[in-house]
Amino acid sequence: MLLFAVDDEPRMLRLLHQAVQEAAPEAEVRDFPLGTLAVQALEEGARPAVVFSEIQMPGLNGLGLAVKTRRLSPGTKVVFVTDRPEYALDAYRVHASGYIMKPVDADRVREELEICKPPAPECPGDRLQVRCFGHFEVFWRVRPLMFGRRKTKELLAFLVDREGRACTAEEISAALWEDETDLPTTKARIRQLISDMRGTFQQNGMGDMLVRRSGQLAIRRDRIDCDYYRMLEGDRKSVNAYQGEYMSQYSWAEITSGKLFFRKDR
Repeated sequence: MLLFAVDDEPRMLRLLHQAVQEAAPEAEVRDFPLGTLAVQALEEGARPAVVFSEIQMPGLNGLGLAVKTRRLSPGTKVVFVTDRPEYALDAYRVHASGYIMKPVDADRVREELEICKPPAPECPGDRLQVRCFGHFEVFWRVRPLMFGRRKTKELLAFLVDREGRACTAEEISAALWEDETDLPTTKARIRQLISDMRGTFQQNGMGDMLVRRSGQLAIRRDRIDCDYYRMLEGDRKSVNAYQGEYMSQYSWAEITSGKLFFRKDR
C-alpha cells in the first residue's frame, strides 16, 4: 500500500510521516513538502491509497491538492491534517475522506485508514461480486477475478453497466474504442475479449455468465451481486456508500454516474 504525507513544515512532515508509518508499518510512505510535488507524482503514475495533507500551504494548498487528486486518481482518498478547524466545511466541499487535528498521532491515522478501507465483498454465494462505486472491481469467492487481457475487465464493466440488457458490437465498440472508426477491427477485438472472458468464467465454474443471442451480448444480472444494482433496488446501505464516483476509470461511465448523482440528491 502506498501512502502520501504532505506538509510544507519540515518538522510537521517528519511527525506526520512517523505517525502514518506507525499506523501502517507495511505501507510505503512518500513525503512531499509541497502539494505541487505530490501532484507531479500522481501525474507520473503514482496511485496512493490515501493522501494525508496539511491544508494551508504555499502555492497549491491542500484543498487544491484534493481537487487535483480526485481528477488524477479517483480511487485515492484525501485526509486533511491541520491545526485549523475552520477549514472543516471547505474539506467537506471537496469531498475529503477525513480530517485530523494536529498534533497527529498513529491512533488517529489508523482510524482514518480503517474508514478509508474499501468494504470487503459481501457473502459470495454463487454470484459474482462486483464493486461499481469508485473504481470498478470484480471478485469471485472473495478473490479478485483476473483476466488475460486488460480490456476484458472493461468489457465486463460495460455489460454490468447495461444491467443485463443485450448490447451490439457497435455499442461496445463506441464505448471501449470511441476514436476507432474501423468496425471490422474492433469487432475482431471484441471476439477476443469475449473468448478471454468466457474462458475465465468457465475456469471458475461460471460458464453460464454470458448470454449471446442474435449477435448481441449480455451478462446475467441474476448471477451478479453489486453495489450499483442494490442501490437501484433502494438498499439504504448501498445508497449511502455512493460518494459520487462510479466506475471512475472509464470515461463512458460518466453518463450513469451523472444519473446516480441526481438520483441520490433527491
